[in-house]
Order: sequence, then structure tokens, then C-alpha cells
Amino acid sequence: MTEPQWDPYNRDCPTRQMLDRIGDRWTVLIVGTLADGPLRFGEIARRIDGISQKMLTQTLRGLERDGLVERTLYPQVPPRVEYELTDAGHTLREPLKALEEWAAAHMATVIAARSEYDQAV
Repeated sequence: MTEPQWDPYNRDCPTRQMLDRIGDRWTVLIVGTLADGPLRFGEIARRIDGISQKMLTQTLRGLERDGLVERTLYPQVPPRVEYELTDAGHTLREPLKALEEWAAAHMATVIAARSEYDQAV
């Protein structure tokens, strides 16, 4: 049996959904936050300034569904839940970190370009 040929340039290819997931800013920030180990929901929320509870919940669920994050429920009172990257999730860390670093390194150029564009329009 041959492997399917994934083509993100084909609109019907499921890789498009994966690109939507990993290209999302909250995914980038959650993967970066979980890179050093498991965290509880509240710890993730505190580390990612500006993320709403709804967006954090939705993004974590999507990452869990895609096999990138594992949710562990500890049976204690009160219940404790931790989130951590799976092996597949860890493979995303390097390319997403490169995007973070690119954004930081080029932000001054982007801001200057925006200003120049806005003045011309």
C-alpha cells in the first residue's frame, strides 16, 4: 500500500487544515510555552499575555485532537490537569521557534515598511 501524496496547494488536501493549525499565533505561543515541559491551564494562560480562556481552550483541544499536545488528568481533589507536547508536538518546536526569532529580528523593518506604505496610500 502506498502512502498518500499530500499537496497543500490542493484545496481539498487535509494538509491545509494542518497549516491553519500550526500557522495560528496561539498555536505558536502555546507550543513555545510548553517546550520546557508540562503546565497547567492557568500557568499557560499567565505566560501568554492576551489569550482569552476561550481561545486557550479551543487551541489546546485542537492541538490535542491533532496529536500535538497531551492532556493528563490527575485523579485528586481538586482535579489537576496538565498539558504537554507529544513527540510530534516537540518536532514543531524548532520551525515555530525559527518563526518567532524571524519576527523579532525583522520587526523594525516591517514597522518601517508599514509606515512607508501607509504614508503613500
